[in-house]
Order: sequence, then C-alpha cells, then structure tokens
Amino acid sequence: MSYLFTSESVSEGHPDKVADQISDSLLDNFLAFDPDAKVACETMVTTGQVVLAGEVKTKTYIDAPIIARETIKRIGYTKGEYKFEGESCGVISLIHEQSQDINQGVDRGAEEEQGAGDQGMMFGYATNETSNYMPLALDLSHRLLKVLAELRRENDAINYLRPDAKSQVTIEYSDEGVPQRIDTIVLSTQHDDFDEDEQMLAKIKEDIVSILIPRVVADLPENIQLLFNDQIRYHINPTGKFVIGGPHGDTGLTGRKIIVDTYGGKGAHGGGAFSGKDPSKVDRSAAYASRHIAKNMVAAGLCDQVLVQVSYAIGVAEPTSINVETYNTSKSNKSDGEISRIIEGMFDMRPAAIEKRLKLRNPIYSETAAYGHMGRTPEVVTKHFSSPYSGEKSIEVELFTWEKLDYVDKIKEAFDL
Repeated sequence: MSYLFTSESVSEGHPDKVADQISDSLLDNFLAFDPDAKVACETMVTTGQVVLAGEVKTKTYIDAPIIARETIKRIGYTKGEYKFEGESCGVISLIHEQSQDINQGVDRGAEEEQGAGDQGMMFGYATNETSNYMPLALDLSHRLLKVLAELRRENDAINYLRPDAKSQVTIEYSDEGVPQRIDTIVLSTQHDDFDEDEQMLAKIKEDIVSILIPRVVADLPENIQLLFNDQIRYHINPTGKFVIGGPHGDTGLTGRKIIVDTYGGKGAHGGGAFSGKDPSKVDRSAAYASRHIAKNMVAAGLCDQVLVQVSYAIGVAEPTSINVETYNTSKSNKSDGEISRIIEGMFDMRPAAIEKRLKLRNPIYSETAAYGHMGRTPEVVTKHFSSPYSGEKSIEVELFTWEKLDYVDKIKEAFDL
C-alpha cells in the first residue's frame, strides 16, 4: 500500500534562520582573520533586538554588532514597519572567552590528535531519489522558498512579499519507496497589508499557484515534473493574513531548525545544531563528513539509500563508533557490519582529519545557514571581509566540500562495483 511522507523548510527571513545566519556570519569573520579560532556563537532575535552570546578563543577581534546588522539587511529586513530592521535594531553582545576546561581537551600537541569538541552522535544520509541525493520532499520544500525569495527581491511579478516564510511538501510513495505524486503543498508567506483580507488571500494563493509553482517546476528534472498535477492540495497562508512576521512575530534562536538543516525527517539526527560552531565541534564537522560518506556510497551504486552514524567522546580523537545502515538496498554481498568496517578504513574520521579533508577551517559557513546544509552545489568563490581592526581581506574558498563526489571511484574499487 502507498504511503505519504512530509518535509518542511523555512525561508532565510524566518526568525530562527535569521539567528542562524547571524551566528554563521560571525563565525566566518572570526575564521577569515584567525583560521584557528574556536567559536560557539548563539543568537536570539526578537522585536527590535538582537542578543549575541557564546564562547570564543581567538587572536582577532571583530565588530559583532556591525556584522549582525549587515546580515539582517542582506536577508531583507530593511523597513521600519517590520518592527525589526538592520539599521535601527538594538544589538547586545555577550560573547566571552571559551572555557579552558573545554579547550584543553581539543587542542593537543600533535595536530592529528585534536580531540572532539564534545561527545555525541552525528548522522549522514543520502538517497538516489533526487539528483543531489537528498530526500525529495525536503528538496522541493527548499526550492519553493528559494524561488519565493527570488521573486521577493525582483519585486516585479509579486510585489508584496516580506522575508518570513515556511513551506511543506507531502509526497505519495509506492510500497517500493518510489515517489508517485505530490499530494499536498503548504506555503505560508509574510506579506504587506495591501487589500481587504478575503481579496488579499485570494490574490496570494493565485500568485503562488500560477507564478511560483510553474517557476519551481520549470527547473526540475522531467521525472520530478511529472509528479505535479492538478490534483495537488494547496494550503496557502492557511491561518489567514500573515503581515506580522519575522522576529517581531516570533522570537528566533540559533539551532532550532536542525531537521530543516539536514534531511527533513529522513534518516536520523543526533540532536546537535550546526550554525555558529567552528569545525572542532563535531556536531557540525562530523555531520558534514558523514553526509560526504553517505552521498559517495549512493553515487557509487553501493546502495539506494544509506544512513551513516559516527560518535565521539569529548577530548578523544578517534570516534567511539562508525555504523552504516543501507536499509536492505545494498548491491554488495557484504553485510552492513562488513560495509561499516570497510568504510571506516577508507575515511579518517578524527576531527583534524575531517577539517583537512573537507577544508573546514575557512570562512564557508554563512552560505550554509539557510535552505539546508546538505544537497548544495560545491563551488569556489572569493569572499571579502572588512574589519575596523584588521583591515580588508579577500579569500578564495570552496563551499560545500562535503557534497563533492570525490570518493566514488575508491568506493567502487573497494566493493568491486
């Protein structure tokens, strides 16, 4: 019997995502001027206010309030009527020095013996149901909001959009786990107050269905386009008008959208958030490394989907465990336990090795903080940073290195594929 599966996403203007982007912008600025910085930045945003907190060990100094304001303006909070605006909001910084008790377990004499920044388990997942090896429901949820943000910035075909939005996609799957059709699309978008409620809501729904959806579908592979039909149930701003939004409507906090950031409820999650954390925190780096392994395994044809788990003890370099679950989709005659041992031998999962392999000691994180950390396109870009204390700096960096398919041939060779 067929079944339904649902994933959601949130826009860059969602309060929690505003907080994530500020935290990762602070992190990037620390790493730009001090690649060895140890950073754990948390952000809270609410009506007219930003609170920055966390622990940092660094040789540089950044102007955190300026960075927060620039991030807020880039997202699109530039009007006083939003009750949260980059130029006028208050910014309180409570960032202080990292605990020496924690740092002593991370920094070691030999670089390769760098200990894990915390205990815990991290997961990476991949599936062959999309070209980027991500779950389809989440991939579509992200796409809806990316295109919605494009339309907002164009301010042409739809000229009343505000930054805050959420999406949700429900897909019907066959017994064999193959997507059959799009069942339901939910989209709530913040908007200007431009008409009487009934007419306003009718206009928003019409624009979403007739402008946004076709633009999203046009960029999809043909096999995914065929899942869209006139039987889809649409819930557009189902609670009614959505004028009050963003941090004025709801307080936002770093790290509250960890399922949006990863796999939309597919696979598993260890519970650790990503944004604001430098790569010595394995919550982030090991989750990226696990995704890198999972994606390369599926791309190599070893399995149709896979979940990779790794775990650590704080201050200890070697993982306490590595486990692979192929959901009975393996094309190898080896058990999942045997596959786990082979994968363990192929990928050095010590924190320092992960940092080096994936080039994580670079300012590459602000781009991850909206629309998911996984399933993105690797690319080389030049980023520019400015500090009143350290001057100007341009750095060429590689984004989303954990999405590279650079181990496919090695995996094929190891498993005779």
